[in-house]
Amino acid sequence: MSESVWGRLVLLAGATSESGHAATRALIDAGARVVAVGRDAAKLEALAALGAATELCDVTDEADVARLADRVHAAHGRVDGVLHLVGGWRGGGGLAGQTDADYRFLERALTALRYVSRAFDDDLRASDSARTAIVSSTAVDRPLAGGANYAAIKAASEAWMRAVAQGFAKHARDAAARQDREPALRAAAVIFRVKALDGLEDALGAAFVDLWGAPADAVNDTVVPL
Repeated sequence: MSESVWGRLVLLAGATSESGHAATRALIDAGARVVAVGRDAAKLEALAALGAATELCDVTDEADVARLADRVHAAHGRVDGVLHLVGGWRGGGGLAGQTDADYRFLERALTALRYVSRAFDDDLRASDSARTAIVSSTAVDRPLAGGANYAAIKAASEAWMRAVAQGFAKHARDAAARQDREPALRAAAVIFRVKALDGLEDALGAAFVDLWGAPADAVNDTVVPL
């Protein structure tokens, strides 16, 4: 049975990018309530102008994310969706050019994913229709020496997201066993893969909204190319 994003509360982590703007527009146009999260107050103003609630937070800081969750719950209630948009690129120079500094920069995306997904996991499990997604790269399937750091972080992020998906499925099975009924999966974790996101921002926003148009068990633990 398909659902709708209408009236759902969706949090965008790393929302001040072009992708964040596109996702905000798509979600609000579809009737969702949006909480846009970023580290730059000035950049968040543009998202507020689109109709989003905004929150300042360093999503690579675990304590700051915990405080964010408390504020979101107090002001808006539990979330039904999370789109992870923290990212970036550093690379080149072959394998020898894969510096620790570049790796640590890229690792922020995985750190943010871990903190945010843990902070809102209970929300998504409790929702009657929840969706969460990351943006990954085709580099996971064909890593290059000059992008080894980047591909490694994307691969780790995909593994984390697949674990989130397994957690959703297990939660549904356990709940069904307690109530002696068939499992009813309501939450789905999805990986969007792109070669390059430039020019696909609107497509990403539309694809995330469309996740609510399919049953959770049809999209959970899937890779969607864009």
